Amino acid sequence: MKKLVVLSGAGMSAESGLRTFREMGGLWEEHNVYEVASPEGWRRDKAMVLRFYNERRKQLLETMPNKGHFGLVELEKDFEVSIVTQNVDDLHERAGSSSILHLHGELRKARSTADPDLIYHIEGWKLEEGDCCEKGSQLRPHVVWFGEAVPAFEKAVEIVSSAEIFVIIGTSMNVYPAAGLINYVPATVPIYVIDPNEVAIASHPRLKLIALGAGAGVQVLIKELSND
Repeated sequence: MKKLVVLSGAGMSAESGLRTFREMGGLWEEHNVYEVASPEGWRRDKAMVLRFYNERRKQLLETMPNKGHFGLVELEKDFEVSIVTQNVDDLHERAGSSSILHLHGELRKARSTADPDLIYHIEGWKLEEGDCCEKGSQLRPHVVWFGEAVPAFEKAVEIVSSAEIFVIIGTSMNVYPAAGLINYVPATVPIYVIDPNEVAIASHPRLKLIALGAGAGVQVLIKELSND
């Protein structure tokens, strides 16, 4: 089977009702999102950062995968599908996709502030001050904050470099280093973009744009690939 690699972003989950930073207008309770998604914000006010992610986690638990997520699972019947996602939600997993790499971490996990290799699943939606790892250090959200390195990037490059079909869903391709992954797509590989909004790589010579949301767009992709 051909290797189909998907790069998914916030627009992938928007149809499930998850609010993106852009939809928030870059603000949360009149705080700039950088204040609650950065190492500086964490050092300044742990309680506020934890509350922000608790709200995101609570919303996620009330949310279901959409037709786009399920459509990618359907593609596994005919393709070897690998998903590289910028999203921290677990909607790809809950839909049933079998190969997912989270570039920016996972909302339903916490990790030790003393040892980044100590990662824990969060039961429910609350992570609070005083919740500690086995070494006694405070747990923090297992997400990549603004200004932090992206540890999974090298693995993502490896996956993208093996693509025979490359699909971008719901990302503006303005956020780096994730947007730079397109530079690792092999030269002869077709590139599909599913997004109703303008994307930064619209003029790419091998790009085929499906100007729809994730749900409808993935269905169009399935039909196009079956015709090929």
